[in-house]
Amino acid sequence: MQASLPAQATSSSSTFNSTTNPVLFVHGYTGAAGNWKTMADRFTTDGWPPSHLDQWSYDWRQSNATTAQQLSTEVDRLLAATGATKVDIVSHSMGGLSSRYYLKNLGGSSKVDAWVSLGGPNHGTDSANTCFDTSCTEMRIGSGFLAALNSGDETPGSPRYATWRSPCDTVIDPDTSVSLSGAANTRTACLSHTGLLADATVYAQTRDMINH
Repeated sequence: MQASLPAQATSSSSTFNSTTNPVLFVHGYTGAAGNWKTMADRFTTDGWPPSHLDQWSYDWRQSNATTAQQLSTEVDRLLAATGATKVDIVSHSMGGLSSRYYLKNLGGSSKVDAWVSLGGPNHGTDSANTCFDTSCTEMRIGSGFLAALNSGDETPGSPRYATWRSPCDTVIDPDTSVSLSGAANTRTACLSHTGLLADATVYAQTRDMINH
């Protein structure tokens, strides 16, 4: 019942149309493409065809810089497959770091219209102190990777940036790590880290932001 409420408020500008971009979903640490099933199903209900919903997967153990290079290839593939000129990126958790690296360092800002971070460790998280994959050490507060990523403009180029953070997210500690200077930063209700992926309100806000 709650899931139907945002749909009732939907305007014609927030559902799929001829100018809507394909969406590239980027999961986080220990994640997989299947993490996006609930959200992708909601996009489908709102008119997005499967060709415009790319639930991408990658090796989450490798450096986020390596993932960013692979992401660049995937963006180009998606653009060619759909005939679009830009994509929208929706990321969860660590997926925000590789996609930000792509935007900042690999020319991605010219190919991305909107970028979303759901519970992203954009300024690091204490929970990364207990794991040792290359990607995880890059999420530690004060890491060289994050220092370089956050140097200068945190939201470079022309894309529209938005973040969502939950006060009950125990994986991203502190939860204020998610917010970026220059982005539209939203504090959600009390949701878990993975709950950000399934919440109907977060979905509706994400949909309306990227399809603005």
